[in-house]
Amino acid sequence: MSVTPLLETKNLTIRFGGVTAVNNVNFTLREQELRCLIGPNGAGKSTFFKLLTGQLQPTEGHVHLRGKDISGAFPHQISRLGVGIKTQVPNVFDAMTVEENLWIAARQKHTPIFSSDLAEAIMTQLRLTGIAKREVGQLSHGQRQWVEIGTVLAGEPDLILLDEPAAGMTHDEVDRTAELILEINKKRALVVVEHDMQFIRKIAKTVTVLHQGAVLIEEDVHTALQDKRVQDVYLGKGLAV
Repeated sequence: MSVTPLLETKNLTIRFGGVTAVNNVNFTLREQELRCLIGPNGAGKSTFFKLLTGQLQPTEGHVHLRGKDISGAFPHQISRLGVGIKTQVPNVFDAMTVEENLWIAARQKHTPIFSSDLAEAIMTQLRLTGIAKREVGQLSHGQRQWVEIGTVLAGEPDLILLDEPAAGMTHDEVDRTAELILEINKKRALVVVEHDMQFIRKIAKTVTVLHQGAVLIEEDVHTALQDKRVQDVYLGKGLAV
């Protein structure tokens, strides 16, 4: 008996005038799967995320979440169905503490007391307890990124979309981010967009490569990064094993 995927797109396409930004993409993600989505700049990765979260509506095709067609749903409706997203630019309240940011995110769905407990649990999971009382605006770039991942977790999503979570981080921060993502993946599915191939190797089993809005290849990480077509679209940059 076939199992309904957590996420599935069917012939997903969006055009802006004469430009096809996402072109007939068929994509399937299982429950608690971790998938990395890679491709050169302009490949359509961020646009694909916007289609999944309702920020953009497809020209053609459909998005299904556990078999339910969510193609025409608004972002807040998709969020309530269990999809969380962390964008490239941290979306946090700089003048508030780490703890307050997580509490506010949890409070969108929960009582004040439960929100406090959830914020505490997330800080423990992400190893943020030591900076709980610090204002987010005073934190390093990596710490701010972890706080935003925490705010996404506070919504208790089943699927998390991470857009370049390791961008701009130090080597140590990248290593820690990889560890955190693998920890989160024990209970939740994730789709991670990233350009850092060393980071991809730390976390990925399967990668989907987009090129000019279409799926170029979908394979295990080693096979995909050794594929000549993938190396050609990246012009050989950052793909050395």
